[in-house]
Amino acid sequence: MSETAPHYLVMTVGTTGDIHPFMRIASALQMLGRKVTFVTHSYYEKVVRDAGLPFVGIGTDEEFLHVLRNPDIWDPKKGFSALLANYSDGLKQVLETIESISAQAPHVVIAHPFAVPGAIIARERGLVKAVVAAYLAPSNLRSCHDPLTIGDTSVPRWVPMSWRRALWRFVEKGWIDPVAVTQLNAVRTPLGLPEVGSFLTHIMEAPDLSVTLFPSWFAPVVPDWPRPLIEGDFQLFEAAAQDGFTEALSAFLAAGEKPLVFTPGTGNFHAADFFACALSAINRLGRRAIFLTRERAQIPANLPESVLWQAYVPLSALLPHAAVLVHHGGIGTTAEALRAGIPQLVVPFAWDQFDNGARIASLGVGMVIPAKRLRPRKLARSLHTLYRSETVRAQCSLLASRFTPPHDPIALCREVERLV
Repeated sequence: MSETAPHYLVMTVGTTGDIHPFMRIASALQMLGRKVTFVTHSYYEKVVRDAGLPFVGIGTDEEFLHVLRNPDIWDPKKGFSALLANYSDGLKQVLETIESISAQAPHVVIAHPFAVPGAIIARERGLVKAVVAAYLAPSNLRSCHDPLTIGDTSVPRWVPMSWRRALWRFVEKGWIDPVAVTQLNAVRTPLGLPEVGSFLTHIMEAPDLSVTLFPSWFAPVVPDWPRPLIEGDFQLFEAAAQDGFTEALSAFLAAGEKPLVFTPGTGNFHAADFFACALSAINRLGRRAIFLTRERAQIPANLPESVLWQAYVPLSALLPHAAVLVHHGGIGTTAEALRAGIPQLVVPFAWDQFDNGARIASLGVGMVIPAKRLRPRKLARSLHTLYRSETVRAQCSLLASRFTPPHDPIALCREVERLV
C-alpha cells in the first residue's frame, strides 16, 4: 500500500442491521490492502474484532443499552427526539475518536448518516480529507418524489410537489431540527464553525460523495437525491449454513414443517405485545414458529412445543429453513428475507420500517400491518394468505435470483476510491 493511500475510518451507529453492512465494506477495503479502522458503539467490540477489523469504540455499554430501553425510540413521532436526546455528546465522541487516530495518512470517513455531521466537522478542521455518506435504506434520503413515506404517513401520488415540499418543511421544523440542529450547533459554534440551518439538508449536501447500500430494483434513484451518488447494493452478513444453531434449534427444524419466524429486531426491548399477538395467531393457524429476541422477558412465559424461543440466530443461516418471516421492517432483515426468497409480513414500529414495508408490498413479496394495528385475527389471516399464495412465492423466487452471484463489495469500494 502506498504511503499516501488513505486511512479509511468506517463509522456507524445503531443495532446489528446497521453494523453488518459497514463491516462488509470495511472488510472489502482490507482485502484491497487499505488501512481501515472501524468505529462504532463499544457494545459491538467483540463482533467487530472477531471479523478481523481494527476497532475503536464510542460510549459505554450502559449508555447504549439505556437508549434501547427507552420505549419512545420505537414511536413514529417520539423516536427521533428520544434517539438524539444526547446527540451533542455523541458528536464530541466522534470528533475525539478521529483526533485520537494517527494522522500519518489522509483520512477518508465512510459514515452512517447520523455520524456524518461529526465527520464533516472533522473535515472542516482539517482532520479528514473526504466524507462519504453511506445510506442503508431509501428513506434515509429525504425526497419529495414517489413513493413518499414519512414515518407512518404515506403521501398519495396525486399530491402536488409544492405540498410535498411544504410537508417536509413542516416535519423538519416540528420534529427534526429543534432536536438535531440545536445539538449540532452546540458543538459547531464553540469551534468557530458556521451554524447549520437544516439537519437533513446538511447530511445530504455536506458529504463529498454519497453511496446507497441498497439496489436500484429496490429503490431507484430519484432527482432530488444528492450528487455525486454511487448506486450500490445490499451488503449482507455472510453466515455458514448452520452458524449459531443450537441443538434445540436443529432438532426443532428437523421435527416438522418449515416454521414461521418472528423477530422485532435485535434492538427492540419493547415487543411483548408483538410476541403475544404472534402466539395467539399461531394457535389459530396450528403452525410451528420460532421467536427471535435476546430479551426473554418479551416472550410469553409458557410456550407450546410448537414454538421455540432463540436469543439470536443469523438470519442468513435460519431463513432458508423458514416459511414466512414476520419482522419489524429493518432494512437488513428485509434484505435477508429477499435473499432467502421467502414471503415477509412487515410490522413497522418507527424509522425507515414503514417505507421498507411499503416497498416489500409493492414488489409483491409481502404484506404490511403497522405495529399499532397488529391483532391476532388480522395477523393470522395475513399469514395464511402469504404462505398459501403461489404468486407471492413465485415473486419471492424471482427477486432471490437477483442475489446470485453475490454482490461484490470490492467493486463498490473501488468506485468510492475513484470518485473520492
